[in-house]
Amino acid sequence: MNLKSMFLGLLFASLGLMQLTYAQTPTDGLMMPKGEICIAVIYEDANWDHYWEGTYLRTNGNIGTFNRKMLMPMIVGGITDKINVIVSLPYVKTSASAGQLTGVEGFQDFGISLKAQLVEKTMEKSKLMVFSNLSFSTPASNYLSDYMPFSLGFGANELGLRAIGQYELNKGPYLRGSIAYLHRGATEAERDYYYQDGSYYTATMDVPDAWNAQLALGSWFLDKKLRVEATLTLLNSTSGDDIRAYNAPQPTNKVEYDQVGGFAQYYLKKGGGLGFLAYYNHMFSGRNMGQFSGYGLGLTYQFKAF
Repeated sequence: MNLKSMFLGLLFASLGLMQLTYAQTPTDGLMMPKGEICIAVIYEDANWDHYWEGTYLRTNGNIGTFNRKMLMPMIVGGITDKINVIVSLPYVKTSASAGQLTGVEGFQDFGISLKAQLVEKTMEKSKLMVFSNLSFSTPASNYLSDYMPFSLGFGANELGLRAIGQYELNKGPYLRGSIAYLHRGATEAERDYYYQDGSYYTATMDVPDAWNAQLALGSWFLDKKLRVEATLTLLNSTSGDDIRAYNAPQPTNKVEYDQVGGFAQYYLKKGGGLGFLAYYNHMFSGRNMGQFSGYGLGLTYQFKAF
């Protein structure tokens, strides 16, 4: 069994997984009022049985179907009406249906972000809003980042800056776009040599930076108790190498994906209290990663804290 048959590349950071969370996130057009808190718990189950080796889509009998489960608590708080803080800590478990490699589980990356509303221009029949988001994540456990595809994450710090714009009609439909630059740090592998267009005698690997963009078309229904969205999400690394034949992938690989998704969130009463959410995502194009499809379910509870 060669290394290529044993491993394949999967490079996911907490902000670039599959647009996992929707309760109130760094990418949406929602803001919590001052003094209000939203607690969310999201469960996600995602699978692939094909992966991209470079840009070539193939299967791997020694992996079979790969599965990634995640349980993530998240807290969103309104510091002011125009500034929110978002904190998350995913717990991830990986496994495969074939082969001899064992999956892992544990806490992935602790994430915190500040989201600010910069513009709110109200017109006769519509509204234009502009937001900015500054995010930071760091490994929350000592997981092995070089154990692909079973690794819990990159094993590196990430600093992200995002711009968001949303145009919404008074009767409910809206269009939203966002773009972010994600600056990644370095990770430590359990080996002192690797090859990336040349030989490197070190355990330190630089994780490529990336651009992340999303376009969403959505609408509110039932007196703003139901929100429905269709999304297109893209991630493109700014550098990196492809998985080489008969070699294991590594955190230096160039990762790309294009993903479509659908999402719905329902509040039992308008303006707060208990809510439910569900979503489905599918990656239709990619590079150096698995072709994921997956669903998520979640509970949210919003209340006035002070």
